[in-house]
Amino acid sequence: MSDAVLPSTPEAVLPDGAIPAATLVIMRPSGDGGPDEILMVKRSANMAFAAGAVVFPGGRIDPDDHKVARRHAPDIDPADAAARVAALRETLEETGLAVGWPGLAERDVADVRRALLGGTLLSDILAARDERIALESLVPFARWCPNFKEARTFDTRFYAVAAPPHSHELTVEEAEHSHIFWASAAATLAMADRGEVSVIFPTRRNLERLAQAPDFQSFSAHSRQYPVELITPWIEDCDGRSHLCIPDHLGYPVTREAIDRVRRG
Repeated sequence: MSDAVLPSTPEAVLPDGAIPAATLVIMRPSGDGGPDEILMVKRSANMAFAAGAVVFPGGRIDPDDHKVARRHAPDIDPADAAARVAALRETLEETGLAVGWPGLAERDVADVRRALLGGTLLSDILAARDERIALESLVPFARWCPNFKEARTFDTRFYAVAAPPHSHELTVEEAEHSHIFWASAAATLAMADRGEVSVIFPTRRNLERLAQAPDFQSFSAHSRQYPVELITPWIEDCDGRSHLCIPDHLGYPVTREAIDRVRRG
């Protein structure tokens, strides 16, 4: 028996100054009966964070998101609820898809999106329309806070949701994104492997996790089997090479990648 001591998983600690954020994995059945497709956006090349990378919709949590959360989800943990609001709001702003808003008619989506992008607060829009959002429809499954010195530090909560029916074309918010598309997790990973798209380390790990489940219901069941714990990747030497690593107990099939192959964001 070997007397070697295996390295332990470092305790995840939220870095000082981490920016609270949320992201949303939106899943819909594919037209060919294959795995569910996921809505992806490509970030503009001039963005400070993850420039040119393919990511899930999402962004920072704003003060008004906390106000909406208190009104619409008083029974959900406040930080979790505010992140859910941000995920829904950012998705509508970035893509024109209204998720978790059952009272919003499709004919009104474009007007609400324009109002949000113009600076109108979501809380005011909801109050004026006397409508509520369904934050319970989101499935929490991860929380990541990579602490890379060359990038901004985001404390990002990840949620999954089934895509609502819609017939209008989805478009990117051009200030931040250049392209939008639907593809299965496996297909997006294959595009990245062929060099057709670029993905940062957290996105790749979550696409690999998503690829284990054929549809939203299966992924929801998978998510319930694992805790949502803060993930702060760390560097570890293995066989003479430095690897970027994450914990082994949170449902990810790949938990380390050689540092010279990683795009960190």
